[in-house]
Amino acid sequence: MSHTADSMSPTTDDPLLALQAHNDALIAKVSEQISFGTFDEDDHQTLMQLVEGLGDPRGLMRLRFAEALGDIGEPATPFLVQALQTHENVVVRRAAAKTLTIIADPAAVPPLLEAFLHDEDTVVKGSSAGALARTGEAAAPFLLDILASPDHAQNIKGHAAWALAFMGSEAEASLYQAINSDSLDVRCAVIGALGHVAQEKTDEKSCGLLISALTDPEPLIRAEAASALGQVNYPASVPHLILALQDTDLDVRKATINSLGKIGDPQAMDALQTALNDELSVIQTLARVAINQIERRAEEDDW
Repeated sequence: MSHTADSMSPTTDDPLLALQAHNDALIAKVSEQISFGTFDEDDHQTLMQLVEGLGDPRGLMRLRFAEALGDIGEPATPFLVQALQTHENVVVRRAAAKTLTIIADPAAVPPLLEAFLHDEDTVVKGSSAGALARTGEAAAPFLLDILASPDHAQNIKGHAAWALAFMGSEAEASLYQAINSDSLDVRCAVIGALGHVAQEKTDEKSCGLLISALTDPEPLIRAEAASALGQVNYPASVPHLILALQDTDLDVRKATINSLGKIGDPQAMDALQTALNDELSVIQTLARVAINQIERRAEEDDW
């Protein structure tokens, strides 16, 4: 039998205990309704109370409220967005962003972007970036705009690049459109994200773009592409990585050696043996590690 939150709350003079008792009764009532499929999605008062419950002083209780709101889904989005934008309690704003991550409603993208860029709390910013990443393609063009803008700090751009990489193939269309961007930050983030696409799909298009990027005019792009290929099971990339061992940029060469070791293809052995005689000790060391990785892979394959 369902009960109202007020009817289940014991009388107490302690405001904190009274709040906790109210929240206990509320979450019990709503959880029961969700379980039986009787929760009224038009009950705005209860939805607002659930969002307020995200400020409960008990961490496990905040989690229960977030899970309940996540189960309710998109009908809860406007109330979570309102809290994210205006709530004075930073704990509620943080939890609202995290709960929007569960729901992944595209309608929340604009306010999440606002919080990501402008909230004074770093946890709110990071949680909003996580929610944007979980939303997928709907957020991808906005994140690319952030990366292209000279007005945003590198830590913001770093979060935006991470969110795109997290999306992977969900943001595929936007990534392919941005691959030739004039912005170095955009192109670098796109190459990193395409590495995740290639891991998910190992398709010719994403892998081909990564291989093409090994000859990009910008060494940062070449290094990012070399690193990304090390995460992909794409044997056709090995000859191109072997050529990249001759790159003029040290970071590209380091990334290339690391990737050849991760891929473990024996056809890279001769080039890596040559790298053992490089004038730079860091190249010698990395080549030795890569050779050991390939040899171990060969031993495992023999079994």
